[in-house]
Amino acid sequence: MPVSQQLILFVVTMCTACLSTTAAAEDALRERAKAAGLKAIPYGVQHVADNPVTREKIELGKMLFFDPRLSASGVISCNTCHNLGTGGDDNLPTSVGHGWQKGPRNSPTVLNAVFNKAQFWDGRAEDLKAQAKGPVQAGVEMANTPDAVVATLNSMPEYGERFARSFPGEDDPVTFGNMAKAIEAFEVTLVTPNAPFDQWLEGNDGALSDGQKAGLVLFLDKGCIACHNGVNFGGQDYFPFGLIKKPGADILPPADRGRFEVTKTATDEYVFRAAPLRNIALTAPYFHSGQVWDLPQAVAIMGTAQLGKELTPEEAGTIAEFLHSLTGEQPEVVYPVLPVETDATPRPRL
Repeated sequence: MPVSQQLILFVVTMCTACLSTTAAAEDALRERAKAAGLKAIPYGVQHVADNPVTREKIELGKMLFFDPRLSASGVISCNTCHNLGTGGDDNLPTSVGHGWQKGPRNSPTVLNAVFNKAQFWDGRAEDLKAQAKGPVQAGVEMANTPDAVVATLNSMPEYGERFARSFPGEDDPVTFGNMAKAIEAFEVTLVTPNAPFDQWLEGNDGALSDGQKAGLVLFLDKGCIACHNGVNFGGQDYFPFGLIKKPGADILPPADRGRFEVTKTATDEYVFRAAPLRNIALTAPYFHSGQVWDLPQAVAIMGTAQLGKELTPEEAGTIAEFLHSLTGEQPEVVYPVLPVETDATPRPRL
């Protein structure tokens, strides 16, 4: 064989071996991510307990989600604080509610909330239907009452018809509980599949950049995976904020005692549900206090507070680069045409 052909054969052999090694490393990282509990968002409507999800109920829930008349003032809807055009939250440190009051905590995203173990930062609502009842009644949020909500809904014949179709066989389907169930049915559809990470986990090697793969390695090596795992990269368990070193009062307000307010157990002081990291690049500011706007800075604070590790700016930036790969396809929601109120209920001005 001529020398030129031998050289070509050698180069081809070396390139093939190199590609094989790269592919093996890619597969090894993918298997490591799966073994650590990371999962892609599944397609299709998710099942929720005690609430069969139907097309009629989803459509009703969408109308209720956008209807500001569920609030006492008539101007605040679920979408006000969980804006589907801005990552499922309002991009404010804490939300503005009834009478221009500010809530005590940052508004979590509603996107992919169906995958959380419980709802709210302190987990006080076991599911989305329980969560839907809370803000409507909270004086600092929508400031309404169940009876007033039902009266408002009954003032609109179209709602009566839609509730009857969504909850067939019930003598009185227009109830506060059924309102919450309908909103839950709609929120079940608010998932963001097909993120670059999901594509990569399912076998598309090119879905992540080299920098994002390096960030994934750091995410695993540094121990972020201990709290941020599963389909939602978090939302599954509760941890003290400041497990190793407590952040300053600007980030961890001492008046907010976290899950302790729910359980009254001393060990739950300053304990919060691990934040889901899906679409985290869209949902600044961060933490329950909403005091950090920069994602690499948030990563660095978590390294110090939760892991006892001082991340370099380069490491924090690389992990943040990986977190950008968790931004999935945003739900396309057509704003609903809401029913006409024929028997207006007087409301206080905001």
